[in-house]
Amino acid sequence: MKIYEKAPAKINLMLDVLHKRNDGYHEVEMIMTMVDLADRIEMAEMPRDTIMISSQAGYIPLDEKNLAFQAARLIKERYNVKKGVYIHLDKKIPVAAGLAGGSSDAAATLRGLNKLWGLGISDEELRLLGAELGSDVPFCITGGTALATGRGEKLSMMPNPPQCWVILAKPPINVSTAEVYGRVRSDRITHHPSAKRMEEAIRNQSFAGVCQELGNVLEDVTLKLHPEVGQLKEAMLRLGADGVLMSGSGPTVFGLVSKESKVPRIYNGLRGFCKEVYAVRLLT
Repeated sequence: MKIYEKAPAKINLMLDVLHKRNDGYHEVEMIMTMVDLADRIEMAEMPRDTIMISSQAGYIPLDEKNLAFQAARLIKERYNVKKGVYIHLDKKIPVAAGLAGGSSDAAATLRGLNKLWGLGISDEELRLLGAELGSDVPFCITGGTALATGRGEKLSMMPNPPQCWVILAKPPINVSTAEVYGRVRSDRITHHPSAKRMEEAIRNQSFAGVCQELGNVLEDVTLKLHPEVGQLKEAMLRLGADGVLMSGSGPTVFGLVSKESKVPRIYNGLRGFCKEVYAVRLLT
């Protein structure tokens, strides 16, 4: 028996850091949604009690450092599963890009193994398991569009934003989420994006409102470390994207585009800046 799961990428429509918590994490407020760029995960039971991972991508770890491996190990240990599993990751989402590719793989692994082994774990339990692996994993288990608070694990679901095209562009650099958050000084943030106004724009299905309320306080940190991210934002706006923002801790920049006729020009223009450019739709 084989189980197949889709692991979509996420983007942050807004991301705010409120303060540093006693546990070392930051208290955040984020509105996240998913786009139609996805890894595909194949899972099959193995006769011996082991976890084996493969991938066509030559640049990701296939051992304990891989979040899908950690997810499989966690569910085996927590539910005392004495069975092995073979997991193949067909990678499409760029790595270390601010798109939650690893978190989405882990979420898909938890969902898939729940089915493969008939464990009957509720979505709420899966989200709690996911929170042990990473702050974005609970959202990736649920999908859709949500306001995330706490360190990102507390979710309030909301309607999906108005449908549009999303152009994703990742410059040829990798950004460490830990380093970016480590450099954030929440007491020095002068402009905080508004989750309330973004939520209103989404509930009103106002595309212009969503574009107006885009905001990410991590941009200041990442742009200082990697000025090319700022250049990519400027290029995307110049080429005609309606709203542009860095996703997560970066370095991927996304542009929201309402008119399909604009998409080829923006896509082709950005290919001059970086190889990894994708034109996708919101996942609604």
